[in-house]
This record gives sequence, structure tokens and C-alpha cells, in this order.
Amino acid sequence: MADTDLADLVVSARSGDGPAFGEIFRRLSPAVAAFLASRGAREPQDLTSEVFLGVFQKMDSFVGGAPELRTFVFSVAHRRLVDDLRQQARRPATYPHDEALDARTTGSAEDAALDHVADEQVRALLGTLSPEQQTVLELRVVAELTAAQVAQVLGKSPGAVKQTQRRALAALRAMITKDGVPT
Repeated sequence: MADTDLADLVVSARSGDGPAFGEIFRRLSPAVAAFLASRGAREPQDLTSEVFLGVFQKMDSFVGGAPELRTFVFSVAHRRLVDDLRQQARRPATYPHDEALDARTTGSAEDAALDHVADEQVRALLGTLSPEQQTVLELRVVAELTAAQVAQVLGKSPGAVKQTQRRALAALRAMITKDGVPT
């Protein structure tokens, strides 16, 4: 996605252009949903909608272009995620079992294992990092934010973000070099 196109959409959205709002959502929501899901949001799609509802309500007073919009969107997403995780801690979800709605079928254990090997390897590697390191890497990689934008989202200095990222990558590199990729 070209930032110049996104910048044009920001200008249109600020003036109340409905299709511009839709296009901003279409372009940025997959990264927001991926970020929220990777950090453990209970309902990442619903939370993504809440994020953009909040963002769009503030568009008339928003100042900046494409980079500032991405920073703003992920700042809102981070705050909503923190709220969601706090709510989950206070009230864990419980679901009654309803056999009529249970459409599961049993495949082979081998197929299930092969389907999830790559995801599990990535989760295992990321699980060795501190929560702060995980968040920084996800915002840099999944959300494609700059170090300055991540710093703004997390309320830290760009230097602290870069240092956290550097330490996280060094830890991952050391683990892969030492043990190979965990399974």
C-alpha cells in the first residue's frame, strides 16, 4: 500500500467521505486484526471494528498523513488490547457445550501436527521473549510500524524500542543457532 494513496484517503476521510473510511479500513484492518490476535485478544475481529470506530470518530480532528494515521490506529489498537486483556483476566470466558453446534471431526494426529508445526515453532520462539519484546517485534513486523511509531504507541523512546528489538532478535538468533528451531 502506497503511503501517498493512504495520505489522499486521510484527506478525504477528514472531510467526511464515506468510501475513504471504507478503504482505510480495508487497507489497515488486516494488520490490526493480526496484531490483536497475536497478542491474545478474545475477539480480534470485533476489537478491530472497535478500534476503527474510535479512529473514525476522531478523524475530523486528526492531523497528519499516512505514517501518523498508522501510528494513531495502532495506538488505539494497543489501548483497546490492554483493556481487553484486563477484562479477560477479570472475567474469563466460559462456554457451555452444545452437541448440536459441535461440528468437529477427528483427523489424524499426524495431519494436525503437520498443519501446526510452523505456527508452533514461531510461537515457541516468541514465547522465549519477554512480553515487551514480543509486542515490539509484532508491531514492527505485523503492523509494519517504524521504531518511532512503535515508541509512540508504547509510550517509550525510539531508542528504547530499537534496543528492545535488537535484544529480541539477538535472543532469537542465539536460540536458533544453539538449538535449531524449537518444535
